[in-house]
Parts: sequence; structure tokens; C-alpha cells
Amino acid sequence: MSSNSYSACLTPDPWLRLVVSTSGRCLIAAGLVVILVLAADVAPRAAGCLVWVLIGRFELKRLEQGFDACKAIRIDSSGEAMILNGDGNWVPARLLSGSVLLRKLAWMRLQDQSGRIYLELISGDARQSQNWRRLQVIWRHIGA
Repeated sequence: MSSNSYSACLTPDPWLRLVVSTSGRCLIAAGLVVILVLAADVAPRAAGCLVWVLIGRFELKRLEQGFDACKAIRIDSSGEAMILNGDGNWVPARLLSGSVLLRKLAWMRLQDQSGRIYLELISGDARQSQNWRRLQVIWRHIGA
């Protein structure tokens, strides 16, 4: 196999998406608790809660739109990424800083050409998945 066609194709796990979404909701709730216990008058705390909930809702909505628009991720040997959208088309994307690959878990931050950011928590095992093993090799070579 030539190095030009060497790529890893990963499909996001719906359960991990649920974990990410649920942790976001829990962090919004925790932020509300912190705002409510601040030593401030009622009006600033209420305003802080409102702003916090609006920002949190906006970010969760953006995250879930990314989940809906990303069916698979392909990363080739040069570090170029592609996202399989809901229409079944592969769209070019790029890996963003903050993406992390561990032995069995990856946090992927990608951005397509339109500027939409995709966040995915993906798991895998190099012993069971050829694509996960390829991703580990690619990641080492691109220095991400």
C-alpha cells in the first residue's frame, strides 16, 4: 500500500457523544451553582445565570449540530482530514490544536472549509481495529 492512500477512517460512537453532551449539561449546572453562591446581589447573580445558560445552550446546540453533520472522519498519512457529512459527501477539514490521541481514546477537533467546528470523542483499540492502529501511526508521523 502506498503512503498516499494510507488513511484511517473512524466512526464516532453514539454513547461517547452522549457522554460529551451529558458532561456539558452537568458543567452548565455546576456553573450555575457557582454563580448562585457568589457574594453578590441578586440582580448580578440572576444576570450571570442567564448569560451562563445562554452561552451553554449555544455551545451545546453547536456541538449537537456537529454530531448530526459528522458520520465519519478520515485522516490520511499527510495529516489531511475529511469528514463524511449527513449527505454522504466527504468534505475537506483540518485538525485543530487541542486534538489529543491516547492509547484507546481520542479527542478530535476539526474544522471544515465553511468554518464549522466538529468535536468528537472517539475510542478504539489497536489490537482490534486496523483503522485505530493506522491512526496511531499517522499521528506519530504528523507530530500532532
